Amino acid sequence: MGILSWIIMGLIVGVLAKFIMPGKDPGGIIITILIGIAGAFVGGFIGSFLGLGAVTGFNIGSLLLAVGGAVLLLILYRMIKK
Repeated sequence: MGILSWIIMGLIVGVLAKFIMPGKDPGGIIITILIGIAGAFVGGFIGSFLGLGAVTGFNIGSLLLAVGGAVLLLILYRMIKK
């Protein structure tokens, strides 16, 4: 995937993760994109470690892994923030 694809996917994943876990989180479109991109890396790493696959492009499996990773990052952020 190219850089523009990562940015678009990061935005989609970040918005979905924030929709699943509403609350006080860092805001703004740039932070949402960064959460989505980082979530894709985390989700891909965990998915490949567990044998579920990796984030390879715009498909449903990659999207689910990325959203799962982004939600995990938001959970960790909230735990550290408290």
